[in-house]
Amino acid sequence: MPSMPFRSAKDLVSSIRRKKVGCLELLDLYLNRIDRYNSKINAVIFMNVEEARRRARLADKAVAKGDIWGPLHGLPMTIKESYDVVGMPTTWGVPAHRDNYPKKNALAVDRLLKAGAVLFGKTNVPLYLADWQTFNEIYGTTNNPWDVTRVPGGSSGGSAAALAAGLTGLDAGSDIGASIRNPPHYCGVYGHKPTYGIVSPRGQALPGVVAASDISVVGPMARSAEDLATALNIMAGPDDIDGAGWHLRLPKPAKKNLREFKISVIYTDSEAEVDEEVQGRLRALADFLRKKKVKVIEDARPKIDSHEAYKNYIQLLRAATCGRLTTE
Repeated sequence: MPSMPFRSAKDLVSSIRRKKVGCLELLDLYLNRIDRYNSKINAVIFMNVEEARRRARLADKAVAKGDIWGPLHGLPMTIKESYDVVGMPTTWGVPAHRDNYPKKNALAVDRLLKAGAVLFGKTNVPLYLADWQTFNEIYGTTNNPWDVTRVPGGSSGGSAAALAAGLTGLDAGSDIGASIRNPPHYCGVYGHKPTYGIVSPRGQALPGVVAASDISVVGPMARSAEDLATALNIMAGPDDIDGAGWHLRLPKPAKKNLREFKISVIYTDSEAEVDEEVQGRLRALADFLRKKKVKVIEDARPKIDSHEAYKNYIQLLRAATCGRLTTE
């Protein structure tokens, strides 16, 4: 099993419930690691330690009474800087918003807190969340913990780097052009871009923005796929404004065993060519699945023109992000 700071959120919460580790003890473990390693990585860029320790102490008292707040009880976590959190700035890396301290939490933040999380800090982003690296003039550059001369991806680069470096138990990002998917790929962790609309983005916006952006989503990032499922269940669902109009009912998988699945593999595409080294790992995965009696199909293709799909996506992306452009 990995050492304590690198364990999955599920394992950490289990240890808390079984009283193998205290909530404050676990929080201090991550804070000590941040003191030791964050200066070279620069993943965690703001912390509210006093409030986090207060909440961790309450979580420890609750455990002693047998009162479990939820599936994340006592779990220390960080969150992408773009989410509103009371007591922490929301800037999106924009110097003009350096002093923007929101008065309300983002809805996803409230849901994570209700599930028992101890939210202690924020992770770095590029300017306007608009790059595949993570730098802004307020907080500087975030580096990849595997090799600090390389980037961690973006725009949720700070989140992925913090998870990979064992500086936090869980995180959450946002995605309009791979910002949840690209950083975990660079850093070797997990991210899930949910279906558009199933997780409310309310409170994950620049000051003055009240309408959700087209094609943009928010979603979980973690060190395990199982943690992604747990966090998505917590974050998902309508907000108060449209809550009467729809309900989220995600069906559980009907298949129980791996060999019951049929899996189609696409190794590369003319619109997104994949390096041979990466293709090799995909082929190794396909071989592994075959040995587990999974039906793997390599020639099935969706009836979609990838060139046209990419063209449509770019038009949607530019439409959704042009509002951020200056008038000059």
